[in-house]
Amino acid sequence: MLSRNPHKIRSFVLRSGRMSSAQRRSYDTLFPLYGISGDESGIIESRMLFGNANPMVIEIGFGMGKATSEIALKNPEINYLGIEVHKPGIGRLLWEIEKQAIKNIRIMEGNAVEILEERIKDNSVSAFHIFFPDPWPKMRHHKRRLITRPFTDLLEAKLVQGAYIYIVSDWADYGDWALHELSSTPGLVNKYGAFAERQAWRPETEFERKGLKSNHEIRELLFYKQV
Repeated sequence: MLSRNPHKIRSFVLRSGRMSSAQRRSYDTLFPLYGISGDESGIIESRMLFGNANPMVIEIGFGMGKATSEIALKNPEINYLGIEVHKPGIGRLLWEIEKQAIKNIRIMEGNAVEILEERIKDNSVSAFHIFFPDPWPKMRHHKRRLITRPFTDLLEAKLVQGAYIYIVSDWADYGDWALHELSSTPGLVNKYGAFAERQAWRPETEFERKGLKSNHEIRELLFYKQV
């Protein structure tokens, strides 16, 4: 496994958002069953987490997890590992896992950059989903954007050949930025040449609805690891 330490500046801010009683109960009771702390050590593999060798997709920043649960339910032959730092969202997805008896989701709480560097093997991930990452719109905050090199090089290294990175943003400038960074990453190929068509299998998210209501332009990117 390669360790590149690509992104020392954090791309997120931990918010002290209030957890509902249901979210808190789910977090306290279900995280030991379906969650892994980012503070732990050791390599994570699909078979260890799920008891099978099915392909593993990693979603970075799943928010409240509604889209994550919908995708997982429709694709039981794929394992989904969601990485998130905000406890209310983790609690909400854990609630969905229990309510719908979802077998193919696990959750890691922690910084995705550090988790990928230290705990995920190279050439082991079948896809990365990154839906509506924080755009950090102010110029002075652009250094906090997640989709930037060399982090994109780290994503490429973790993918198996032919696997993909699927990114969606409702911030046009960030879409342009991400297109440039991914296009500049050796080993990645843009399936569409520019921005992608909307992928029909992706559920509409709350962030997406808010963005559309505010007349934001949705930008989608689909890159594959070159074979």
